[in-house]
Amino acid sequence: MQIPRLLMQQTYAKLQMSTTPSRQEVEQPRADLEIQQPKAVMNIKRTPSKLTIDQTEAFADMDIKSIFRRSEEWAAEGKRAVGEGMGRRAEEGSELIKIENGGNAIAEFAKINGAPPAKQFTIGVIPSFFSVKIHYQPSELQIDVEPQKAIIEATPHKPIVNYQPGKVNIDMLQYPDLKIEVDETGQNGDKV
Repeated sequence: MQIPRLLMQQTYAKLQMSTTPSRQEVEQPRADLEIQQPKAVMNIKRTPSKLTIDQTEAFADMDIKSIFRRSEEWAAEGKRAVGEGMGRRAEEGSELIKIENGGNAIAEFAKINGAPPAKQFTIGVIPSFFSVKIHYQPSELQIDVEPQKAIIEATPHKPIVNYQPGKVNIDMLQYPDLKIEVDETGQNGDKV
C-alpha cells in the first residue's frame, strides 16, 4: 500500500527595522550672583607719645637759675654760714675761757680768720654728666576690628532640556506563508 505524501512549501517572514536615535541637549544657565562685602568696622585709639626733657640741672651747673632757686640756695647758704659762725665763735669762746692755761689764742684766731682759705681748683665738665633728665612715655595703640559678613544673593536657573525620543520603525517586507499539498501519486508517479 502506498501512503500519500505531504508537500509543504514554506516562505519565511522578512522584517525591516530602521531606527532614529534619540537626541538630548542639556543647557545649564549660570546662576545670577550678587556679592557685597561691607567694610570691616575699625576703631583705632591712640594715646600720643610724650617726651619730657628737664634741663634745670644743666642750666644750674652753668649758673643759670630761677629767682626761686637762687632764694632757696641763698637761704640755705645763710643758715649754713650762721651755723658755722656760731660754732666757730663758741669754740673761740671756749679757748678764750682757758687763756689762763697758756697759749696765744688771740694770735691764732687772727691768723686763721685773717687769711682767707685757699681756693680749690678742679677740672669739671659743664654741664655735669646726666644733668639733663630725659623721660619718654611711648604711645599706646589699641585697634578694634569688627569684620562684616558678606552678603550673597544667588538666583539659580533651571536647566534647559531638549529631548527628542528615538524611533524604531518595523516594516514587514515579506509575510510568512505555508502551503501544504497532498501528493497522491507514489514515488514513481503512480496513482494509488
